[in-house]
Amino acid sequence: MPAIRSLCGQCGLGCGIRAVTGEGRQVRIDGDPVHPVNGGLLCAKSGALDDMLPLDDRLLRPMVDDRAVGWDRALGQAARRLGDVIARHGPDSVALHVPGGLLTEDYYVANKLMKGFIGSAHIDALWAEAGGMAAAQRAAFGEDVMPAAAEDIGRADLILVVGGDAVRRHPVLQDRIEAAREQGARLILIARGDEGQEIEADLRLTVTPGGEAALLSGLLLHCRDGGVLDEAFLARSVAVPSDFWAGLRKGHDLWSVARACGLEPGEVRAFYEAVAGSPRLVTLFSPCEAGEDARRLSAAVLNLHLATGRIGRPGATPFAVTDAANGMGGREVGCRAGELAAHRDFSPDALAAVERFWGATAMARQSGLSGTALAEAMGEGRIKALLMLGGLPSAGHPIRGLLDRVPLLIATTPWMGPELRGAGRVALPSPVWVEKDGTLTGADRLISRQRRLFPLPGEAKPDWWIVTRIARAMGWGDAFHYERPAEIYREHVRLTAYRNEGGRLLNLSRHAPISNPAYDELTPWRWGEVPFDEGRFPTPDGKARLISSWDQAG
Repeated sequence: MPAIRSLCGQCGLGCGIRAVTGEGRQVRIDGDPVHPVNGGLLCAKSGALDDMLPLDDRLLRPMVDDRAVGWDRALGQAARRLGDVIARHGPDSVALHVPGGLLTEDYYVANKLMKGFIGSAHIDALWAEAGGMAAAQRAAFGEDVMPAAAEDIGRADLILVVGGDAVRRHPVLQDRIEAAREQGARLILIARGDEGQEIEADLRLTVTPGGEAALLSGLLLHCRDGGVLDEAFLARSVAVPSDFWAGLRKGHDLWSVARACGLEPGEVRAFYEAVAGSPRLVTLFSPCEAGEDARRLSAAVLNLHLATGRIGRPGATPFAVTDAANGMGGREVGCRAGELAAHRDFSPDALAAVERFWGATAMARQSGLSGTALAEAMGEGRIKALLMLGGLPSAGHPIRGLLDRVPLLIATTPWMGPELRGAGRVALPSPVWVEKDGTLTGADRLISRQRRLFPLPGEAKPDWWIVTRIARAMGWGDAFHYERPAEIYREHVRLTAYRNEGGRLLNLSRHAPISNPAYDELTPWRWGEVPFDEGRFPTPDGKARLISSWDQAG
């Protein structure tokens, strides 16, 4: 059997695989040696693909009110009941939950349905803000653009890892770091407690939880006092708030930082000197690990790279590591509560452009609810219908224990759960990862093809197909005419380019005319090339911004 080039899909990196299938659902999976992210490497997470092979306990037929029905009846019931909720309670009574692990085409049609036709922006996505990183990048760069590429690790003089678990959970990155060290790069690890004990670093700092942002802000102040800032880049390409440096000086002197981090002043000074003298710096960090300090950490990392000019060049970049598979694809299409679509906000111009492009009939006009705010609305009985794509929320998610408060649940899911049984529950069989077909964007903006390894079992259908058919049943067939994922990809691509005269870096127009066969054979490609390489940013004046407080970043 010929090998199928597809994706692992078990974290945010987007590693490639080569799969050879056998009889039944047998498969041998290896790393794809030509994929730019992993170059043939695979970690233990890929073993989760084997767990998806058995069909035991799979949902193989549509279920309505805990009874098996045909697709026509299931779709009709879902559309009628959803329409009744909107008519009686308004669009703000409808919400969408996406747990991650979907393809860009799935996210696109779901976002379009919610914001352009139902009229609600209540979209809960666990990966939506990536621990505050997405908002920090919008505040600093003008757009949610992750400037790094995986190859930057091998081009760096110094690799700064903030949080040992960020590397431990992504062994492919650790392999890249080890290869870079063999070529002479140095590694500094900032960790909490015993994080990253297995990582051999040239310098290790064990800091008090929450001290990472203070340490990096102190480093930036040291760079300014030591004349290490890139003054020409700052003058040309970065807007600095008038009170930024005075505000930074408060609480970020050497001794204050040492106390905040639980370090000796000599340790802090040695760290400052090691980083300040390295022109090619890659900072790997995981905002999601930092908890309540994630926003401050994201701002501190971006400020450091902007003020020292360590951005827009190979081997000089911040690199945010996220866990959710295709979280970047979801952010690109705007499938989150705080953004409209294709890196557009809810400004009047953006609303008018997207409304016209979609032919929308009921446009959401403002940001919606997600996370704890959505959970509160569910608990108060304000959410009357909840769509869930790809399965139930995780056990620890704030809305998981509130599903019984929602009268209508419509879920696309590979498996049934007790929450999907009983009246007012519509469960529609959807694929597991090895049965999906479409595209994924990795953490470093690399778009790759996910190819189906096995046929869909039973009566299961792709998530995008289910959303499309519900939309058609609700009378919006002209806007949801898709018969294959390539059609959705082309529309997504065109929307990124629509009325985009350079104001947004996300512009996939090179693929606007892609044919169905070319889509099937699509090889990995990265949009944005080397972002900000000319020192220009997608802001009105072309300059990035230093973030003087989180209020300015939020």
